[in-house]
Amino acid sequence: MKLIRVNMSDKTITTEEVPELYRGLGGRGLTSILINTEVPPRCDPLGPENKLVIAPGSLSGTPLVNTSRISIGAKSPLTGTIKESNAGGTVADALGRLGVTAIVVEGQSSAGDLSLLHLDINGAVQLMAAPEYSGERTYALTEKLLRRFGEKNAVLGIGPAGEYRLPSASIQSSDVDGRPCRAAGRGGLGAVMGAKGLKAVVVAQGGKAADAIADPEAFREASRLVAKIVKAHPMSGGMMPALGTAGLVAPVNAMGAFPAYNARKGVLEGWEKISGEFMAETIARRGGKTTHMGCAQCIVHCSNEFVDEGGQYVTSSLEYETIWALGGMTGVNDLDVIARLDFLCDDIGVDTMNTGVAVAVAMDAGYRNFGDAGALVEMVEEIARGTEMGRLIGSGPVAVGRHFNHPRIPAVKGQGVAAYDPRAMQGNGVTYATSPMGADHTAGNLVGEYLVGALDPLKPEGQVETSRHLQIGTAAIDCTGMCFMAAVALVEGEGAEAFLKAINAKFGTQLGPEDIPSLGIRVLKAEREFNRQAGFTKQDDRLPRFYYEEPLPPHNQVFLISDQALDDTFDF
Repeated sequence: MKLIRVNMSDKTITTEEVPELYRGLGGRGLTSILINTEVPPRCDPLGPENKLVIAPGSLSGTPLVNTSRISIGAKSPLTGTIKESNAGGTVADALGRLGVTAIVVEGQSSAGDLSLLHLDINGAVQLMAAPEYSGERTYALTEKLLRRFGEKNAVLGIGPAGEYRLPSASIQSSDVDGRPCRAAGRGGLGAVMGAKGLKAVVVAQGGKAADAIADPEAFREASRLVAKIVKAHPMSGGMMPALGTAGLVAPVNAMGAFPAYNARKGVLEGWEKISGEFMAETIARRGGKTTHMGCAQCIVHCSNEFVDEGGQYVTSSLEYETIWALGGMTGVNDLDVIARLDFLCDDIGVDTMNTGVAVAVAMDAGYRNFGDAGALVEMVEEIARGTEMGRLIGSGPVAVGRHFNHPRIPAVKGQGVAAYDPRAMQGNGVTYATSPMGADHTAGNLVGEYLVGALDPLKPEGQVETSRHLQIGTAAIDCTGMCFMAAVALVEGEGAEAFLKAINAKFGTQLGPEDIPSLGIRVLKAEREFNRQAGFTKQDDRLPRFYYEEPLPPHNQVFLISDQALDDTFDF
């Protein structure tokens, strides 16, 4: 258990035992509690007082399946709130196998001073000058770094958007094939990394210094059972391998909850041409991979490799949220265009979701027409070129709305919404409004409850309670490094019991079912405390007014949850 602190101001590196306050924490729990403890809430997110925390989950680096999520935390330059953004790929597993609990990047390099951080197979850490990588897009950057250090390395890196310090800048993580196609996209943490003067983190894979497992035999037994349950679940073992997250395009459109044309409609015209079913058919016909292992330790294989008509690689993985943001919100129903844009966003190092919403706001304001694929590609390319319009789009939907004096901005706390309209999925509106990190698709997503008929998405009853429950559970799961796509099989019954046994065997604890939500509550309290000290109030836990005033076709519904009910969400 070690914490590596990297001071970018004086280029020093220190390694310390994990302080008592942070012991037993990983992932989001560690990033949020450390940020709340060590970062001044009113600091400049792009200044030296902010810290960038890179933390594998508490189970990352173990043999347990699907535990390869990396959490990256900081004060967000997009929202001004605390932020944890997580990604799949290979970095979390690599750090876990080196016994690294977290890397904390502090201070700030002088202007134009660019570095990379390297952790070798023995755990030695070195900060290296890296001016030759200035301006590199992430695919070329990752290729050069893997050529330099060897293919058995994992890479976190930023593209031009991060170096420009744009509020929508992402941090890209390499997948098992060495492609930087996994994104810690939300909240602009790529801009924080760029402001620090850190272009990339390179971590050797296959380390032998992982923290000891308290009860190896019990852990092996629990791990086998977890894997069996994940493979047997209809979502993680069925829909996800077949269609990936894009399998949600059809059911969410059928529910009238797919925000289209800057959230003016709940159904996209021609959505069938961007559905998961059509995508899988297209990929198979062209010789791509409909099912693909993208992340270390993964047995779900929800990834894909989208190829062009000549069978050449375009992007991996084409996800539901990206298809919605760059397709549904902009009125574009061409998968080839969306796939190209997904690659561009990854390569430039910018969040596909916030970028798509920003472009949609510009189109809604009359800058370009909905459905204009050429204009959409042009605007995204301008981000890489650093033009005035490119920097505006890369600053997110709120900046675009202000520029065009356009009031219809689908964002909460500065962050663009996700692919579920709160007027047709009332509980997701609760999560958007109350999440400490702005509108978020992973903080507490109720779509599964709606799809199985456990809750009426159009009525206010039960929405606050379900959002609360899911936000608490998600915060806890995010501490472990467990992927949400596998976690769906582990939230109740035999799956929850097996997962808890694995946790207890790993740490030698005797945790009960009640301890999991307690962890989630601890994390959420830390995040809300940071935001309160940063100046946020309950008035910031609200949706934009048009959700309350404009009925959404086809249900012609508005958002119905009262302000008082929103204020009661975290009454714990």
